[in-house]
Amino acid sequence: MSKEVKSVDYGLEKIFEGAQDFLPLLGTDYVEFYVGNAKQSAHFYKTAFGFQSYAYKGLETGSKDTVSYVLKQDKIKLVLTTPLNSESPVNDHIVKHGDGVKIIALWVEDARKAYEETIKRGARSYMEPVVEKDEHGQAVRAGIYTYGETVHMFVERKDYKGPFLPGFVAWESDYNPKPVGLKYIDHMVGNVGWGQMNTWVKWYEDVMGFENFLSFDDKQIHTEYSALMSKVMSNGNGRIKFPINEPAKGKKRSQIEEYLDFYEGAGVQHIAVATDDIINTVSQLKARGVEFLPPPPQAYYDDIPRRLGEHKDMMKEDIKELQKLSILVDADEEGYLLQIFTKPVEDRPTLFFEIIQRMGARGFGAGNFKALFESIEREQANRGTL
Repeated sequence: MSKEVKSVDYGLEKIFEGAQDFLPLLGTDYVEFYVGNAKQSAHFYKTAFGFQSYAYKGLETGSKDTVSYVLKQDKIKLVLTTPLNSESPVNDHIVKHGDGVKIIALWVEDARKAYEETIKRGARSYMEPVVEKDEHGQAVRAGIYTYGETVHMFVERKDYKGPFLPGFVAWESDYNPKPVGLKYIDHMVGNVGWGQMNTWVKWYEDVMGFENFLSFDDKQIHTEYSALMSKVMSNGNGRIKFPINEPAKGKKRSQIEEYLDFYEGAGVQHIAVATDDIINTVSQLKARGVEFLPPPPQAYYDDIPRRLGEHKDMMKEDIKELQKLSILVDADEEGYLLQIFTKPVEDRPTLFFEIIQRMGARGFGAGNFKALFESIEREQANRGTL
């Protein structure tokens, strides 16, 4: 059992009084996807999600094995990487998993120390510390494996002034659709196999110094047909939050089992990105072709005032507008939140995105779990995978 965590709220940060300080994390640096065609994927994320051209590495810059496009929107950086030959290990990853998240890069002051501290606590090495240099200075990176083949990369960039990292050049493009209001990564969710959730909870506690500050079991997260369990891990300042899901027994196959089958192992299920105006953001995303899960029934929206309780008077949004866009609402003792989930963004039913706006609430939409998973099950039924 995880120890109780006391917290104090300072805006976007939560300071955990008992948190270990051997691994101070400044935030999410970037998220790297391994994809089959980075050029076309970059076009999709620019067109559909409003990301902007930022940096590039490829044959023209001396990279002979891979090409990478870096996209940026506010504080979010996505790196899309494709192999240039069949011998690349990147190619092997794509063949097995399809397009998906390979690297979750964490911004640190001292990448060598972060690597050494996690390795001595039991982490498996992905990449020993490497100093990368160009005319803009130097950066230090080092990496460790987490669940599945996913990697946490520690990035130290205090001595680097270039566009992204050494080896990259600024990517100039005439095509840059306007941003849609995405601000930063709120959290990233990992799916792990049967009986593996507590193993990885302990790993994050022991190796990374994280705290388990929220837990949900199959009594809370279930429908008539399926169930799952989840625990939310957070670092000391609350900037990095990693919920970890595992399947639970149900009458039919859960969304977690479907993910594990098609991804062929543990990996990142979804990335939650924050906005300050979810109605405007979702309206733009829908107009650009992003597909979202189908809406819950009318009764869900009729019940919103009751579920908001004491927070209903502070709610600024029109419920009819939220219903029109299929946006979900939940509340906790601190306030309320609004959220919506895309359909999988690839042909394999694996990775998807969550759009979230927090109005004081620090939870993860527990009150929406049933409605959300019933929507997912309807999609699973359409795919014949329920």
